[in-house]
Amino acid sequence: MPSGMEHDITAMERAFQLAKSGTYTSIPAIKEQLKGEGFSVTQITGKTLTKQLNMLIAAAHELGAQILN
Repeated sequence: MPSGMEHDITAMERAFQLAKSGTYTSIPAIKEQLKGEGFSVTQITGKTLTKQLNMLIAAAHELGAQILN
């Protein structure tokens, strides 16, 4: 997948994409991927954002588990 920087999206938008992908199991893993794609992770903080990302991560993994069963 091309880096998010090629699509003129923000780090926050990319974080949501990654959380929904089902590939990442934690916010630190998402932050590492963002850094690897050239994004700054300084704004990927706060209770509300953390809660939203964790919910998306859990939902993506639940969906993946349902598909496998």
